[in-house]
Amino acid sequence: MKSIQSFNSYIENSIKNNWDCDALTDYKGITLQYHDVARKIEKLHILFEYSGIQKGDKIAISGRNSAHWAVAFFATLTYGAVAVPILHEFNASQIHNIVNHSESKLLFVGDVVVKSINPQEMPALEGIINIPDYSIFVSRSEKLTYAREHLNELFGRRYPKAFRKEHVKYHADSPEELALINYTSGTTGFSKGVMLPYRAIWGNLDFCLQAIGTKIPQRSNMLSILPMAHMYGMAVEFFFAFAHGCHLFFLTRLPSPAIIAQAFSEIKPAIVISVPLIVEKIIRKHVFPKVQTNGVKLLLGMPVISKKVKQRICEQVRAIFGGNAYEVIVGGAPLNQEVEKFLRNIDFPLTMGYGATECAPLITFSDHSDFVCGSCGTPVSYMEVKILSSDPQNMAGEIVAKGTNVMLGYYKNPEATAQALDQDGWYHTGDLATMSADGHVFIRGRIKNMLLGSNGQNVYPEEIEDKLNSMALISESIIIQRQDKLVALVYPDFDEASQLGFTNDDLVAIMEQTREELNKQLPSYCHIHLFEIREQEFEKTPKKSIKRYLYK
Repeated sequence: MKSIQSFNSYIENSIKNNWDCDALTDYKGITLQYHDVARKIEKLHILFEYSGIQKGDKIAISGRNSAHWAVAFFATLTYGAVAVPILHEFNASQIHNIVNHSESKLLFVGDVVVKSINPQEMPALEGIINIPDYSIFVSRSEKLTYAREHLNELFGRRYPKAFRKEHVKYHADSPEELALINYTSGTTGFSKGVMLPYRAIWGNLDFCLQAIGTKIPQRSNMLSILPMAHMYGMAVEFFFAFAHGCHLFFLTRLPSPAIIAQAFSEIKPAIVISVPLIVEKIIRKHVFPKVQTNGVKLLLGMPVISKKVKQRICEQVRAIFGGNAYEVIVGGAPLNQEVEKFLRNIDFPLTMGYGATECAPLITFSDHSDFVCGSCGTPVSYMEVKILSSDPQNMAGEIVAKGTNVMLGYYKNPEATAQALDQDGWYHTGDLATMSADGHVFIRGRIKNMLLGSNGQNVYPEEIEDKLNSMALISESIIIQRQDKLVALVYPDFDEASQLGFTNDDLVAIMEQTREELNKQLPSYCHIHLFEIREQEFEKTPKKSIKRYLYK
């Protein structure tokens, strides 16, 4: 096996090798070149040093994606402190709990988060720093106050003849050293602090550089859509992009479909990393209305010209994603099968990955050239994966994973750690899957979501929801169980229903007809007894998974 290198050395080398290149841009805002990033990191290191921050101290960061968020994060790791990224969508109480539980000394906050938090609820903090300009919001330390007020003077004194690339020298991390504590968003209640060592984030980075970096040129444009405080966005968009010398653009505000489409068109990213919800909305709103006409269906049915028609459709879909993407990588949740099959049918370069925060996050991934419809790839480098089943190819069992990417455990929670990591070092994912003979993994659902049918059959609600979400006027749904009956909670596409002139009574009748059509596609023990129409969208985690526990 390849020897584990210092993660921070990748950051250091990329800064030196790309010194005068564009590094981080806030979309429609500022751009930092790699030397700007290095200079700001150095100033934050001086701030940490003079305010008494020690290697191993915790530094929390909570704010929307931005160039200055990225700098604060890298400054923390390259100093030798432990980063505690906190999703800015968390409410004030969750942020207070995470800061206190992690024993963070400093908290970097974005302009939205700063308005919601109460410093009095985080009594152990020595200071709160504003991300946009690194000004002090709260200081409980004379050292911190002095260091910030005299930062330019201290920097100038240390580098009297200018700061140059040979001055860039970062903390040399060791494989088992704690790099960050990532508090899972989760869909089942209070977050757990996942302790990720440097070997885990190195394992993900090295794999991405080999699997993706060999396919796209260095210094390519990339677009960051996913929250960087979540491991999927952090590892695949942020760490990989920076280490590969890319120019990374951040959508600093809540990315609406219109803004995302505009950004794709202008930035033309070399690769697209997304959650299924974004891809599904783009395809359903911008592609399906054009290709599901009788005329296009007729052309697709003609063997002589169907290939050219598919190529033309594929080009049009590629153009929606900027026209330059080597592939579109989807992860974080399953992609709707109708959308997936359509994209594969037109030979669109789509692929799926699978992972968990506890593996920083990658467990499986395949390049689009090796992608199998319905799967989420094969085990990534440095990881073993197996299915706990007597017949893994045909009978679903729990996915367990072992290797370089696996966490150290949950911070200050030995009970939860013992449940997730067995004595042999296997991480138990809680997900059900089968695995083909050539190693492709097919997710079947969550163990905790699995329902027991009236005659003892296993019912996987995600598989039913996937069929239901492909049906007319269905925006999203979840399947729950009441006594021995299955019930579908459905949020219809009210906009489309309104455009078609349907009344509420019409919608009720359509939903009942949809229920009957759905049941025809399902075995009897999976039949849906009742549809309940919801007026509001389901509450979701930052990676756009429905918080199922709220609706059981």
